[in-house]
Order: sequence, then structure tokens, then C-alpha cells
Amino acid sequence: MVYGVIYNMDYSKVLKVLREKMLVTQTELAELLEVSFQTVNRWETGKHEPTIKAKRKIKVLLEQNNIKFEED
Repeated sequence: MVYGVIYNMDYSKVLKVLREKMLVTQTELAELLEVSFQTVNRWETGKHEPTIKAKRKIKVLLEQNNIKFEED
């Protein structure tokens, strides 16, 4: 998979791309973001969207992994 700019994608897809690039599980990503596994699972399945605070942390991880993401 090519990692570059991700346009018009929701957080459920962005988180999956991020996890695949980082080679981490939902549990490990949850620990990095200081949330529960269930929270990451809900984000990734599209049931909920991350809070602003979580989005900031996700943005840092995306930048660290050279993944550009632009919200709708």
C-alpha cells in the first residue's frame, strides 16, 4: 500500500491505514492514544468519531509516519 496523502477519508479508514503502517494492533494504538481498545474499535468501525483531543494525537502519529490526511 502506498502511503501519501489521504483525501476525503473518514477516521475509520485513516486509523486502519495508520495501524497497518505502524504494524500495531487496536490495543497498541489505544495505548499510544491513551484511550481504551473499545474506543479505537468504535472509531475504526465508524460507530463514533474521535474527540478533538484524540484527533490532535492522531494527527501527530500521522505526521510521524509520513501520512498526510485531509478531512472533508
